[in-house]
Amino acid sequence: MNKVTYFYLKSCPYCKKADDFIEQLLQENPEFKNIEITKIEETENPAIADQYDYYYVPCFFFEGKEKVLEGDLTKNDVEMMFKKALEH
Repeated sequence: MNKVTYFYLKSCPYCKKADDFIEQLLQENPEFKNIEITKIEETENPAIADQYDYYYVPCFFFEGKEKVLEGDLTKNDVEMMFKKALEH
């Protein structure tokens, strides 16, 4: 299974938007349900967050620590990331 790690903050409006995009895309594309998404709230898990190299949330990594998206994004950005995750 393809894995994506997603760092976010509860108070971040860009993260809320990313959450909405994720939910929409999972409903619209059943194949995306084959992607294991691990959501990590940055302030609740600082030890884990410190192991990754990023500056802004939302931030997505593929298996391991390959950063694929960071900061403000569009639904198309998330969709392309999911498609790439399926190929990973």
